[in-house]
Amino acid sequence: MTQKTPQTLKPFTAAKKLGVHLPATPESFQNTPVTREEFAELTANPPEWLAELRRTGPHPRPVVAQKLGVTISGLARAGVDDALTTDEIHDLLKEMPAWLVTERANLAEVREEEQRVKDRDAGRALLRAERERAEGTDQA
Repeated sequence: MTQKTPQTLKPFTAAKKLGVHLPATPESFQNTPVTREEFAELTANPPEWLAELRRTGPHPRPVVAQKLGVTISGLARAGVDDALTTDEIHDLLKEMPAWLVTERANLAEVREEEQRVKDRDAGRALLRAERERAEGTDQA
């Protein structure tokens, strides 16, 4: 009988799924593939280094964007290419530079439009269902 090799995640993928900035992780994490079991354990019982990274950063761009309430594209347009710490994010939220106000407004508009389209489509589906039900009753 052959023994199956466990599925592994590359360190980059594991860091991304854990929401941490890979260069800020311990060297042992950066250089070693993570098995699914190890990943599940990291998720369920994060070691101190992982908890600290999640708490204080530096955070990867998707996490920075989420914490600032903007898109990753908005960060790029503003020239924010580096990972930011929690303190740096809080400072930006206190200062509210013009680019941040603009990007937050853009994201709010996009979300409102997405909700409007979703509501419109739901209304159309409801009307279609009522029409089909009425046509089925007429034919009976």
